[in-house]
Amino acid sequence: MVEPKPELARSHTYTAASAAAMPHQRSPIPEPPLLATPSSSASGLAVKDSRVCAFYEILSRVPPAEVESVLSRCGITPLPEHVDVVLRLCYAFPAAAVKFFRWSGLSLKHTHYAWNLMVDILGKNRMFEPMWDAIRSMKQEGALSIATFASAFGSYCAAGLIKEAVMTFDVMDRYGIPQDVVVVNSLLSAICREDGRMADAADFFDRVKATVAPDADTFAILLEGWEKEGNVTRAKNTFGEMVIRVGWNAKNMSAYDAFLITLVRGSQPDEAVKFLKVMKGKNCLPGLKFFGNALHILIQQNDHVHALALWNIMVTDSGLIPSLSMCNSMITLLCNNGNLDAAYRLLDEMPYYGVFPDPLTYNTIFDCLIRNKRAREAESFFTEMRKNEQLPSPKNCAAAIRMFFDQYNPSAAVEVWGFVTEVFVSPDNECANELLLGFRELGRLSELRRYADEMLDRGVELRASTVEKLKTAFYKAGRQDAYDRILRRLKQH
Repeated sequence: MVEPKPELARSHTYTAASAAAMPHQRSPIPEPPLLATPSSSASGLAVKDSRVCAFYEILSRVPPAEVESVLSRCGITPLPEHVDVVLRLCYAFPAAAVKFFRWSGLSLKHTHYAWNLMVDILGKNRMFEPMWDAIRSMKQEGALSIATFASAFGSYCAAGLIKEAVMTFDVMDRYGIPQDVVVVNSLLSAICREDGRMADAADFFDRVKATVAPDADTFAILLEGWEKEGNVTRAKNTFGEMVIRVGWNAKNMSAYDAFLITLVRGSQPDEAVKFLKVMKGKNCLPGLKFFGNALHILIQQNDHVHALALWNIMVTDSGLIPSLSMCNSMITLLCNNGNLDAAYRLLDEMPYYGVFPDPLTYNTIFDCLIRNKRAREAESFFTEMRKNEQLPSPKNCAAAIRMFFDQYNPSAAVEVWGFVTEVFVSPDNECANELLLGFRELGRLSELRRYADEMLDRGVELRASTVEKLKTAFYKAGRQDAYDRILRRLKQH
C-alpha cells in the first residue's frame, strides 16, 4: 500500500466525481470514459481531428515500451489542445499515456489541465507513486491547483485508502495550497461517495472543524452521506450542528432535503412534519423535488396518514403545484387505504392547481367504490365519469356489473353493459359473462336469454363455466329448450 510521504507538499482539487457530489462546485477534470474510443471523448464530444485519432491509435495498440519510438517516427507535431483530448481518452492506457505525455512535453509546454489529467489517470489506475512524481513536477512547473489534490483524494478513496487521502490533506499546505473549507469539502465529498465510510468522514470532520470553519456545503455533504447510509441519529446531530453554525438559509436546500428524506425513509415521517413546520417559520420550506421524493417513499410504505400531512404542507404552506402523476399517486394511496373522502377532496381540488383528472384518476376512485361495495356512490360516479368523458376501463366495468348484481341493483348493471356496447367496438367478454351470471343469480331467465342472444349476435365469447351455470339454471327451471337454443347458437360460432 502506497502512502503519501510527508515531505511531498500538496494542493487541493476537485475531481469530476467529487465535484458532482458538491452542491456548488464544478470539476475541471472530466470523468474518464468507461470505454475510450477515438470517436468519443470523456466530455462526450466527437473527436474529429485526424491527428488526435492517429495519436490514439498508437497509444491504444502499440506496447508501452515502443510508444515513444513510434510517436517520434509518426511525423505528427502535437499541439496542447491535442494532448488534452488524447489524455482524456487514455484512462485505460496509463503507461502509454505517461509515455505520450513525456514525449509531447519535449516540444510544447503542457497546460495545467493536461497535468491534472495525468494525475487523475495515474490515480484512477492506482499508480500512486507515479502520481506523486507528477504532483512534484507540477509544483516545479507552478501547475498545482485544487483540482490536482481533489483528484488524489478521489483516487485514494475509490481505492479504499481513506487514511492516505487524509494524509494527503495533511501535507498539501506544504505545496502552497491552503487547507481551507473548499479543500475540506473536497475530501469529505470523496470519502462520502464510498459506501460504508461515513464514520471516516465524521472522524475527519470532527478533527478539522475546530481549525477550518465548516460552511453550508460541508453540512450538505455530510447530510447526503447520512441519507445514503440511512443513519437518522447522526443526521439529526449533524443538522442540529448546522443550524447552530450557519443558521437558516433557503440557499441550503440540498442539505435540508437530504435531512428530511433521511427522516422519512427512516420511518420517522412525524419528525419530518415537525421540522417542516419549523422550516416554514424560517422561510426555508423545500421545493417540489423533496415533496415528490418523500411522497414516493411514503406511498411505497403505504403510509397515507403522513403522506396526506406532507401533501397539505406542500399545497397549502408551500404553495407548490403538484403534477398530475403526483395527484394520481396520492389518490391511489388514499383509495388503497379506504380514505375515499380525502380522495374526493383531492379530485375536486385538482382544477385549482391547474391539473385536470384523467381516466386513471377517475378509474382509481371508481375501482375503490366497487371494491368497497358502495353501490349508490359507484352508480353516481359512473354517471359523472360519462358526463366528463372519462371512460371506465373494461376491467372496472366488469367488476361494477358484478358488484351491482351483488347489491341487487340490476338496472345499474344493465346501464354499465349498455355503455360497454355503445363505446367499445367489441364488447368486453368479461362484462358479458358477468351480466349473464348476474341475471342467472337473480333467476331472471327471460332477460338472461335475451341478452345471451344479443351477445352472440355481437360475437361475444362465453366462458365454459358460464355456459355450464346457464345450463343448470335453465334445466332447473324446466326450460331446457331455451338452453338448447343458446347451445346451438354457440356451436354455430
